[in-house]
Amino acid sequence: MQSLAIRVGFMIAAIAAVWAPAAQAQDGESLFKRQCGACHAVDADHNKIGPSLYRIAGKKAAAAADFEYSDALKGADITWTDDSLAKYLTDPKAFVPGGKMVYAGMKDPDDVKAMVDYLKTLK
Repeated sequence: MQSLAIRVGFMIAAIAAVWAPAAQAQDGESLFKRQCGACHAVDADHNKIGPSLYRIAGKKAAAAADFEYSDALKGADITWTDDSLAKYLTDPKAFVPGGKMVYAGMKDPDDVKAMVDYLKTLK
């Protein structure tokens, strides 16, 4: 009986591991709409006040030719990885001093994780 309980436990953990990123991405989409959507689009070639974030994950910072980035972001040698996105979302002014994004940052690590997971879906 204990063996069955252990196997069921492992199955639940495996299912949760598969579903968790998808759930976080949904949470991230909701956060994006509330906190970022006024300034950023998620479709290709559609900039707003801020650049489109389409395919942002893995891209070099300040890479869109049709957007005028700050000199600070253009001079920063950043590739948007999970880590760099998380640091930027947490405190953009500290991560890129002199950047022009007007956003105080996300303080909840779960929100940051959800947002990063969502941004990685924009392909």
